[in-house]
Amino acid sequence: MSKNTPITPTNLAKFCDEYLQASEFNDYCPNGLQVDADTPISKVVTGVTACQALMDKAIELNAQAILVHHGYFWKGEPAPLVGMKGKRIRTLLQHNISLIAYHLPLDAHPVIGNNAVLADELGLTITGALYPHEKHPVGNVATCPPTASADFAKKIEQVLGRMPLHISDDPNRTLTKIALCTGGAQDMITQAHAIGCQAFISGEASERTTHLAREMGVDYFGAGHHATERGGVKALGEHLADVLGLDVVFVDIDNPV
Repeated sequence: MSKNTPITPTNLAKFCDEYLQASEFNDYCPNGLQVDADTPISKVVTGVTACQALMDKAIELNAQAILVHHGYFWKGEPAPLVGMKGKRIRTLLQHNISLIAYHLPLDAHPVIGNNAVLADELGLTITGALYPHEKHPVGNVATCPPTASADFAKKIEQVLGRMPLHISDDPNRTLTKIALCTGGAQDMITQAHAIGCQAFISGEASERTTHLAREMGVDYFGAGHHATERGGVKALGEHLADVLGLDVVFVDIDNPV
């Protein structure tokens, strides 16, 4: 698809599907076009999650599509379109706005994926997969120049605009090999330890994360689910603007989690 091709919700999603190789992922939600408003697209709002506040902003900006990392229709959730879920869908259809969402494909992409973007922003060099057997790894291993763990926490704060939760049994640990997986991947710290990483970066933390980090001797950086997953969808939007000539606006709805 080129800049001269009429952009419908279907062919925009097809372009993204192919770029992200979405069909190759077994995900917790449908990737691609989730709500089709059947309106030609010239302006897209991108964001992390398809919350009501993001939709309200898309209406204000006269966008015809919303592109997110966290969309709708997750496995195990109630199917009826009622209450908050019904309101969200009504909002989209009443204002002729399509919804396109990519979950694991947007984590794993080697160029514009959440992990790739975060690693680049933090000055890390990705060297492989956190789980080497995966065809499309959603977690990565990276190297960095020798860095004190406390200084690395400050680097995360500088890049993401928030101080990470830093759990460590050794405040003087020097980091050279770091694993990362954005979002709610805190339990992957066990795999990071198994392959010899001194630290693991993710978005959230559980009660058990503290004990795992201390007892395994791995620094854990909980940098925020939302904050660590802004990069991928923003980068995908910029790619669509460059290749397809779309007007794309990234909207950051504040989320402290």
